[in-house]
Amino acid sequence: MTTILKKEFKGFFSNMTGYVFVAFLLIAAGIFMGAYNLLSGSPYFETTLTAMDFIFLVIIPLITMNSFSLERRNKTDQLLLTTPVKVTDIVLGKFFSMLCVYAIPVAIMAFYPLILSAYGTVNLATSYASLFGFFLLGGALISIGMFISSLTESGVISAVATLGILLLLYLMNSIVNLIPSTAAASFIAAIILSVIIALILQTVTKNTLVSIIALVVMAGAAIAVYLIDASLYEGLAGRVLSKIALFNGMNSFVDGYFDLTGVVYYLSVMFLFGFLTVRSLDKRRWN
Repeated sequence: MTTILKKEFKGFFSNMTGYVFVAFLLIAAGIFMGAYNLLSGSPYFETTLTAMDFIFLVIIPLITMNSFSLERRNKTDQLLLTTPVKVTDIVLGKFFSMLCVYAIPVAIMAFYPLILSAYGTVNLATSYASLFGFFLLGGALISIGMFISSLTESGVISAVATLGILLLLYLMNSIVNLIPSTAAASFIAAIILSVIIALILQTVTKNTLVSIIALVVMAGAAIAVYLIDASLYEGLAGRVLSKIALFNGMNSFVDGYFDLTGVVYYLSVMFLFGFLTVRSLDKRRWN
């Protein structure tokens, strides 16, 4: 894993990708800190971080788009997958290399609250808790982009698909407000979710039978619950989507709490999409 991590990390700075990523995030952070803190005289650095979270829609596709798709396009994935290196080590090496690149601007941003404290009183605990949440959110989004990259050999398709999913996650609160709180709406959402999960299983495992069985079980359970007590579905879709909205996880950190639930949630997302990436590559390895 260490060898792959070093190779991938150096690769980001052997071309412009790493430099553009770091520079773009730091410039954006500087602009937002200037607007929200320096010009307005506000000591709340956490406000800057929450205001600039849409930046992830640009920087995550940039850093993840070629993590695996480039290997497939150049056919170097065949060489990589036939080496004695475990698929898990390959995935972890690539993931941590991207996380290290992301950690560079975040580490530099750690000095920003200290700069603000020179001009007034700054709650450093809240500022650094928010920065930690910002880092975890970025790591979770990187894992999603990495998984999408493992599904295609086109970097453009990977970037566009990642952008689309991140945009969906970013607009989740608005989407929740558009969903009716009726039982029927939540029931339909449950069926749609069952189909999406079945499609992901099909994409990862290439096993149609397993995907169909999973779809039948999930949809059957949803139908059974609806027939037994439809009232259980009232407002369920909105509550579930609000709970799993990735960008909402920043809220507790911004409030100054070291939220263990938020930490576990973000780490769970990284583990889930890391696991899906391993399964995707493992299937191709044996094929």
